[in-house]
Amino acid sequence: MSEQPVALVTGGASGIGAAVVEALTARGYTVGCLDLNPGAAENAVATDVSDAGAVTRAVGQLRERLGPVSAVVTSAGYYEMAPVSEISVDAWRRMLRVHLGGLVNVARATLPDLRAARGSLVAVASELAVGGGDEDAHYAAAKGAILGLVRSLAAEVADTGVRINAVAPGPTDTPLLAADSPWRAPEYLQTLPLRRLTTPAEVARCVEYLVCEATFSTGDVVNVNSGAVI
Repeated sequence: MSEQPVALVTGGASGIGAAVVEALTARGYTVGCLDLNPGAAENAVATDVSDAGAVTRAVGQLRERLGPVSAVVTSAGYYEMAPVSEISVDAWRRMLRVHLGGLVNVARATLPDLRAARGSLVAVASELAVGGGDEDAHYAAAKGAILGLVRSLAAEVADTGVRINAVAPGPTDTPLLAADSPWRAPEYLQTLPLRRLTTPAEVARCVEYLVCEATFSTGDVVNVNSGAVI
């Protein structure tokens, strides 16, 4: 087992999750990952976060290998656009299972460790959870539900010393945004006060701050979105 503090990051093999792994590793954490496609990520277990049993088993494996966790970041997810009239029932359910269900499953599996460590959980939501978006109804709804859960869970566990917060990135320069995504279009970028996409490293720095330094903060949402929501 690691003698360093242990963090768990879902979706840690790419994008924002990979940047969070790098940031927390630099802060002295040993980081374990749950990812549907872990690739070459270190200390990773291939896991579908929407499967509660699989999450429980994977967290148990990492606990045996690394030790109990004191920080958790839920970054696993996916993005797709569609008019609300074209979103199937299965698509609604999958979006909610992965984003909201993934957070619930990971929180339930790790809260005993977090309580013992008076640790921290940070959920990755989205700017669309705050402001909504054209043809983003199911994604925005799932991410908005994350914000409600974060605030409620923060209140529920506050007396244990566990802190629950969220970051809400705007469009971020990751593989989730296709080259022809409207979020990459110069016309859209010109509507942002900073005129550019957010980077994964910038989101990771905010996560790192909430995990490592913001001991006064719980139930909060940090908007990391180049000024899209002010």
